[in-house]
Amino acid sequence: MHGIEEVRSVLSTPKNILITSHRNPDGDAIGSSLAMSQWLKKKGHRVMVAFPSEYPDIYQWMPGIEDVQIFDVDPEPIAAFCQHLEVSIILDYNSLARIDKLGVFLENRDLYTILIDHHLYPDPIGDFILSDTSASSTCELVFRFIEVFDRSNLTDLNIATCIYTGIITDTGSFQYSTSPALFRSVAALQEIGLDTNAIHDRIFNTMDEKNLRLLGHCLANRMEIIDDFKTGIIFLNKHDFQVYDIQRGDTEGIVNYLLKLKNVHMAVFIRQQPTIIKISFRSKGDFSVEEIAKNYFNGGGHRNAAGGYTKSSLAATLDLIKSILPQYKQQLNKPIL
Repeated sequence: MHGIEEVRSVLSTPKNILITSHRNPDGDAIGSSLAMSQWLKKKGHRVMVAFPSEYPDIYQWMPGIEDVQIFDVDPEPIAAFCQHLEVSIILDYNSLARIDKLGVFLENRDLYTILIDHHLYPDPIGDFILSDTSASSTCELVFRFIEVFDRSNLTDLNIATCIYTGIITDTGSFQYSTSPALFRSVAALQEIGLDTNAIHDRIFNTMDEKNLRLLGHCLANRMEIIDDFKTGIIFLNKHDFQVYDIQRGDTEGIVNYLLKLKNVHMAVFIRQQPTIIKISFRSKGDFSVEEIAKNYFNGGGHRNAAGGYTKSSLAATLDLIKSILPQYKQQLNKPIL
């Protein structure tokens, strides 16, 4: 890693360190932040993890989560900690726009900044940048980072648990963005005694009844398959949010059910929220949904997984998505296997 010796020097003495990740943190954002926090604390640093907004309840069990600060809930502890801030660690995002008002604590400051991320087009906001778009997850990169410094800390089961959580959530349980290097990393975590079955159960087998009923509603009443363009669409309107009491994290993973269909090469999941329409895209094979998210929906992400938003109506959003499909017809109809 270029510049790692400078980082080693910076972290050689105790520092006040703020770790941040993006709004609506997912398993990778949370896992990488908690793993990095626990590793730094073991080295004697004073560390705070701060997210712009709350995280889904399914991650409430994770080691160290009780110390996470949420800017939307209470910005004061974050502001107080940042008065003496020396190092900023940016995880699973690469533009300060992704953390909204929390970014004011990192702008125009005399901070040493470490950026670790796997998304496309990083802004030049780090003194040390570990950016690899081929990596499965930011947690995989955090594993590499810690391994370079001190492999012995990767025998810490709490750190291993956090890293593994981010890996399995961002890869869809090893369906996407896998590599030999990733499986070697996971093997190393298992060798220290990591209980991977327990982690899978906590994340994937603790669904509330309302969530299973919501999934049934999506598949039975809100799903449209557009055969000519190998595309599946699911949408939820404001009424659905009220009826099913949809909270943060309740819709996680629903978009992936569309990809279970052999004739669907692109999946689109649309949620009508109070002020914006949020859209998630997934794809099979070489088809890039990142391009669609970026060009039409103020978003981005990865080739096979991306997201965006619009301030249009739900009907207008559906119409726009359907209107752009013809230009991608040849790519969408390309055989996957």
